[in-house]
This record gives sequence, C-alpha cells and structure tokens, in this order.
Amino acid sequence: MGVKLLLKDAHVEGIRYYDTYRKQGGYAAVEKALKMTPEAIVEEVKKSGLRGRGGAGFPTGMKWSFIAKPEGVPRHLVCNADESEPGTFKDRYLMEFIPHLLIEGLIVSSFALGSNATYIYIRGEYAWIPDILEQAIAEAKANGFLGKNILGSGFACEIYVQRGAGAYICGEETALIESLEGKRGNPRIKPPFPAVKGVWDRPTVVNNVETLAAVVPIINLGGEEYAKIGVGRSTGTKLISACGNINKPGVYEIDMTISVEEFIYSDEYCGGIPGGKRLKACIPGGSSVPILPANLLLKTAKGETRYMNYESLSDGGFATGSMMGSGGFIVFDEDQCVVKNTYTLARFYRHESCGQCSPCREGTGWMEKILKKIDSGKGDISDIDLLWDIQRKIEGNTICPLGDAAAWPVAAAIRHFRDEFEWHVLNPEECLRRNYGLAHYADAREVVV
Repeated sequence: MGVKLLLKDAHVEGIRYYDTYRKQGGYAAVEKALKMTPEAIVEEVKKSGLRGRGGAGFPTGMKWSFIAKPEGVPRHLVCNADESEPGTFKDRYLMEFIPHLLIEGLIVSSFALGSNATYIYIRGEYAWIPDILEQAIAEAKANGFLGKNILGSGFACEIYVQRGAGAYICGEETALIESLEGKRGNPRIKPPFPAVKGVWDRPTVVNNVETLAAVVPIINLGGEEYAKIGVGRSTGTKLISACGNINKPGVYEIDMTISVEEFIYSDEYCGGIPGGKRLKACIPGGSSVPILPANLLLKTAKGETRYMNYESLSDGGFATGSMMGSGGFIVFDEDQCVVKNTYTLARFYRHESCGQCSPCREGTGWMEKILKKIDSGKGDISDIDLLWDIQRKIEGNTICPLGDAAAWPVAAAIRHFRDEFEWHVLNPEECLRRNYGLAHYADAREVVV
C-alpha cells in the first residue's frame, strides 16, 4: 500500500464531523503552528517542496513568500474550490468527506499569511457541499479554532464560503477574485499579480483545496520529512481522479513513485481496463492537458518507464509528453474515438470561454465547428491542417490559460492521432456507424450535435 497523508482517515466512520476528526489527531497542526512564527511556517512549506495541486504545479512556499505586506492593509487567503476541469473531482471528495482537513489547512495557512478573513470560493454545481463546509466551520469555531484570539494566540480568523455561479473561467485566480468581488468573472491582465493587488486591491494568495489540505501533514511531519515522500521535485502525495475505461474509477492518493502502468493495471488503483481491452490513450491531468497514446503513456520517447509525477509525465515536452495538471486521469480503451472525444472537449471550452480575448472567443468556436464537421462525416483533409493552424494561433495569445487549455487537447490529438482524423474524412459512413450506431449516413443530420 502506498503512503496516505490526506486520505489516511477517509474510511473512519464520522470523519466528516469535528469530534471524530479531533480523535484522529485533527487540529494538532493548528496547535503546533500557533506556537511557531508565520515566517517559520512559510519556511516549512518551502522545505516540503509542495507544488500547487490545482494544475500549474508552482511551488507553494515560493508563492506565499511573494505576498506583499504593506503596513495597515489587510491580507487575504482564498481557497480555489471551483473544481470545474472535466475529469477532475478529487477536491470534491476532500470537501464532502473530510471537510475539517481543509478547514485545518486554511487556519494554518491563514496564520502564516496574516489573513484574518479567508474565503472558500466553491463551484456552483457543488450545491450540497457548502452546507457541509459551513457545518465544519461552525464546529471549528465552537471549539475555539476560529474567531477571535484562537487558542489564546492573539490570532483572529474567520472563514467564509462563497458559491460560484457555475463558470469554468472562475477557476483562473483573477477571474475568481473578480467573481468574489461581485463582478463578472473575467480574468485580469497581470501584473499586478494577486499577491500585490488581489481581493479588493489587497494582497491575496489563491490556493487550491488539495494544496491547502496538504499543509496539515507538512506541519505535523515537518517540511523535510514531507519532502522525503515522492521523488525529485515531485514531493509528498498527490490525489488522482481516475475515470474513463477502468474497472475502479475513484479518487486515489499516490506518492508519485509508481509507474503509469502500475496505476492503471494494479488492483490497488484502477484495476485494469474492462473486458480485457487494450489501452489506447490517456489524458493524465484533466481535459486541458495533452492526450498521450499508449506507447508514450507507458514509456517516454527514450524508452524509459513513465511515472506518475510532474517530471516524468512532462518528459519530452508536449511533443512526446503531457502534464500532471489537476490529476484528472481519463483512460481510453481501444474502442474510443479520439476525434469524437476531442469534439466533446472543444464544445466545452467554446461554451466556457468568457469572450474577453478574440483568439479564444473566435478560435474555440471555430475549432468546435470544424471538429463537428469532421465528426459528422463532412470533413476534408484540409480541415485537419486548418485545425492545427487555429490552435497554434490561440495558444499563448490570451489573457488567461483557458485559450491554452482549449488548444492543447486539439494539438495533441492531431499530433498523435492524425491518422484517425484522416480516417474520419475518408470513411464518413463507417465513422458514423461506429460512433453513433447509425445504419445510414443520412441519419447523422440530427444526431451529431
């Protein structure tokens, strides 16, 4: 069995509630942290090597150290719980079943950053989870871990839950801040960065749910001990949302030393592919990261084993690698159609674009139309080259990463599965029969939407 830090008590009955969580050693990190200085806590997080678990993988301790500290100006910590990446659901699991772990991480992190008012911005579709978080916050406050003068330390902190309205773009930290302020969730141009001007123009740190929960074992173990878990710059444990064509979909905690092959086929994790079918491809880090074919998923371009960590999954760059991303691990068996799935993702990103940048606003819609054309058996070979050209002109030319998130899946699908795109163009009727169960080509007019 692998190392468990975040999910070690997930099986304990009643762990959602304060009394049970406390009996399992909960809030010991708060008690320890309040006897330290804020600077010492930041230093422990730096020593741990913890990287942001929301997708970008930026070193958390370094991000904390950037926060401005102007005299007399409040600072804020914002928890990004706007988990909207298709294929990703590990933050939902933490909030729903172990909410006090997040609350404890928030208290420690708030003390380290000097935040007296901390916010959880949660995805609008998670309609039932805010009540769970509110209950956990109330329990923590009733037991002296929130409010004024926490445990006699002189530190005061309140945590507030803010529901989003269901916009993927608000997962981007500046769009989240705009929404939190009551405005339309459009990303801001940076600089200034949130660490200097964030919520209400005050210094702000935005961290993901899993990132903040990981602060608890870092304080309990110590940064150096935490860094011994994992490998290289991929320290500690990582939650993976596994779904798709696997026998055991769910949320798994790994220490990033296992191979991709072991993760997919071992009984401890995904349990293999149903029906003994062959592995075709996988999106290893949520829908926005490049898809990898089976040969590059199990081995790097150099023929080395590919492991479930930041460095190994990105080895070779986007030409032969991908990203750990948010940990949304989507498996495709041999019967899955890459073109159809890419079209589905393109529809999502077109719908979720805020429209602020013309390359993203126009480009995502254009890619969706072309992919629909190919998927419905009406495409030309030239459409494949046009798709490639469009995604290339979107990437890196937008205010926020949503444009990149829309472009990368299309680029990787063409890069690794161009023959499948060409097959769709050359065999339209067979394509429609295979993907939509149609007896005749003409039936496609109302089916492909």
